[in-house]
Amino acid sequence: MKFETDIHRIKKLALQKEDENWKFRCFLKGWCELSSEEIDALFRRFAKEVTREIDCTECANCCREMKPLLQSKDIEILSAHLGLSRTSFCEKYLVESEEEKGFHFKALPCPFLEDNLCTVYDSRPHDCRSYPHLQKKDRVFCMTEIFSNCSGCPIVYNVYELLKHELWDSDQMEEFLQFGYD
Repeated sequence: MKFETDIHRIKKLALQKEDENWKFRCFLKGWCELSSEEIDALFRRFAKEVTREIDCTECANCCREMKPLLQSKDIEILSAHLGLSRTSFCEKYLVESEEEKGFHFKALPCPFLEDNLCTVYDSRPHDCRSYPHLQKKDRVFCMTEIFSNCSGCPIVYNVYELLKHELWDSDQMEEFLQFGYD
């Protein structure tokens, strides 16, 4: 299967499929007969398959549009890597998150993105290391995050499409569409 990698096309397709994707998210959360572990296994299998075919450095959209949450350990590692004091690093690059406990970079794109490459790759924050977060447990309980990342990451978009392809035509889905969703 050929995967979609053009981020502009992905943004357009994700917008066109927004209602369908939301229905599928609701289906996975409430109507799908697979266990959370089985859904996680599908996420991992498809993420592995897609990741082998997509070079993140061709896109780097996550570094342009998303703000990773930095914790104390991330700040310690990055400031040491850059030879800055923690205070200097925070003043220069960070702002406290309004939604979560931690910090975000002040501006987008990431200040350490250069020619689609991370200039602090070996010291990058945990949130960056784990992105797009498809390998984590209990993905079915984080579907809103995944759903929102469909338009910003070729890996997430393609994994979501594979999941729909795998599960969409099942009898469960027919029943789900017949009785509605919330």
